[in-house]
Amino acid sequence: MKKKFKFPLAYQILVGLILGIVVGAIFYGNPAIDTYLKPLGTIFLNMIKMIVVPIIVSTLVIGVAGTGDLKQLGKLGGKTLIYFEIVTTIAILVGLLSANIFQPGAGIDMSELTKTDIGSYVETTEQVSGQGHGILDIVVGIVPTNVISAMANGNMLAIIFFSVVFGLGVAAIGEKGKPVLAFFEGVADAMFWVTNFVMKFAPFGVFGLIGVTVSKFGLASLVPLGKLMILVYVTMAFFILVVLGGIAKIVGINIFHVFTVLKEELILAYSTSSSETVLPKIIEKMEKFGCPKDIVSFVVPTGYSFNLDGSTLYQALAAIFIAQMYGINLSISEQITLILVLMVTSKGIAGVPGVSFVVLLATLGTVGIPLEGLAFIAGVDRLLDMARTVVNVCGNSLAAIVMSKWEGRFDNTKKEQYYASIKNAA
Repeated sequence: MKKKFKFPLAYQILVGLILGIVVGAIFYGNPAIDTYLKPLGTIFLNMIKMIVVPIIVSTLVIGVAGTGDLKQLGKLGGKTLIYFEIVTTIAILVGLLSANIFQPGAGIDMSELTKTDIGSYVETTEQVSGQGHGILDIVVGIVPTNVISAMANGNMLAIIFFSVVFGLGVAAIGEKGKPVLAFFEGVADAMFWVTNFVMKFAPFGVFGLIGVTVSKFGLASLVPLGKLMILVYVTMAFFILVVLGGIAKIVGINIFHVFTVLKEELILAYSTSSSETVLPKIIEKMEKFGCPKDIVSFVVPTGYSFNLDGSTLYQALAAIFIAQMYGINLSISEQITLILVLMVTSKGIAGVPGVSFVVLLATLGTVGIPLEGLAFIAGVDRLLDMARTVVNVCGNSLAAIVMSKWEGRFDNTKKEQYYASIKNAA
């Protein structure tokens, strides 16, 4: 019997990416691209956002109700936050070291650079600052006043808090809670089917998003910042392979096995510059990879607020780049201050558009770096965002594995079977 030809989704997304680049380059500067291609990307992103909240709520309720142990959940939460803080601090240090060693901002003629309007980022920063963004503000913001409003606004930490408490409530009422648990199991199964259905449109969404992005850039505008872009990509690759790869090796996992399992999600995250687009599939795949449902559904969404490795690495590197561009030599104490400030400001606002820019605007002034320097790199931010999104996805996926191993609940047999099935399918 003749074997049926298969064209895997990863390759479909890659084709969409390449076609988007080609079309965007051919029609560079043509407003028609924005008019006709942007809706493709917007519709796809909207479909993803539509399914994220139901999946997180249903999987968390199932996982928590299944254990029903408040002490165990508290223990998991504490370990998770410690791990996140350690890894994001390493990311900041890697970014600072890379910028100090390779000096990407040194000798740049700012007259050759194009300034981009960053008014919208400034406005967002003022709104965030007005709401308060200290440690206590983050803790207070975790508890929602209105869970429906939190779901509508995509407030991930508030959604997680409600789901955990609700899951504990379902477990506490015993037999009466079984119909509720059955309902959420049905919701989870249905939403994972919807996720697989939505992913069929990913190549078209990627084509639209990349086409619009490329059509807005000219080679001339990228060349002066070429050193920064190359350094960001190389540093991100170093962090994934050496830092995350080292962590994976410590817990007995080959980081390249994780790449194989998540190849579709990594291409999609890179193409869309959005971690949210792959969140449902990461939860699904990490569970198949051997992580317990309750750990995955807690660690991955929480990581979107507390474990943005790529974003924090970029923020540290970009801050030093701007200082070098202006000829400002930051002392060791000033760089330590920058680390401490980034450790706080980078937490809890993952849902804010242009989060890395918002964090930088809230941070640069503390060490005397001119805020207007961000206007010079805003034009290429989308291209840099693609790289840091991949790092964020890798970091959060690995975090679920590390926490599962740390809790002694990782299923190696399940992992081997799932990895073998993916290799055979390829």
